[in-house]
Amino acid sequence: MTWYPQDYVAKVSMANMDMRANPTKGYPGRTYRFYKGPTVFPFGAGFSYTTFSQHLVSAPITVSVPTTLHSHDLVSNNTTTSLMKTKATVRTIHTNCESLDIDMHIDVKNIGDMDGTHTVLIFSTPPDPTETKQLVAFEKVHVVAGANQRVKINMNACKHLSVADEYGVRRIYMGEHKIHVGDDLKHSITFQPSLEEIKV
Repeated sequence: MTWYPQDYVAKVSMANMDMRANPTKGYPGRTYRFYKGPTVFPFGAGFSYTTFSQHLVSAPITVSVPTTLHSHDLVSNNTTTSLMKTKATVRTIHTNCESLDIDMHIDVKNIGDMDGTHTVLIFSTPPDPTETKQLVAFEKVHVVAGANQRVKINMNACKHLSVADEYGVRRIYMGEHKIHVGDDLKHSITFQPSLEEIKV
C-alpha cells in the first residue's frame, strides 16, 4: 500500500477513479503503478523492524518463447530479427506455457540488530512504453540478525509477465523486460520468439 502525503486528497476527486496520471489536469494518478509523486511511505515499506540487503545470485538473461508465425501481431517476414524489431507479442494460448518457467535466486542478508522477516518483491516492466511497473511475485523469508538466506522465486512468463490487451487477451511482449527486485536491484530478461511447431 502507498501512503500519500496530506495534500494528495486535495488533488484527487473521490469521484475520479482513473488510475493513470493526467499532468494537464493536475491529476497525480493512483497506486504505486501510476502515482510518481512524493510519498509518506512507498509501496512495500514497513514490512520489518530490521534492515536487509539483497543480492541477485542468478536469473536468466534470455528466454525463448516457442510459437508459430500466426500468433504474432506484427510480422513483416519470417525472420526472428524482424519479429524482435516490431515489438511483436505472442498470445499465451499460442505458446507452451509449461516450458516458460523462470527461476531467480536472491540472497537476503539481515544487516540489522534484530531477527526479522523480509518480503522479496519482484516487479516487471514490459517493453511497451504504455505499460508500467507492476508487482508480479513475492516471497517471505525469516532471517536471524547477521545471517544470510537464499530465496528462490519462481515465475511463469504466461502467468506473471504477460499483459492483457484491450480485448482481455493475454500476450507476452518480445524484447527486453525489466525486472526490479525491490527498489535496489535491477535485471533484464529478453524474450525471443522461437519459430517452431508446438505440440498440443
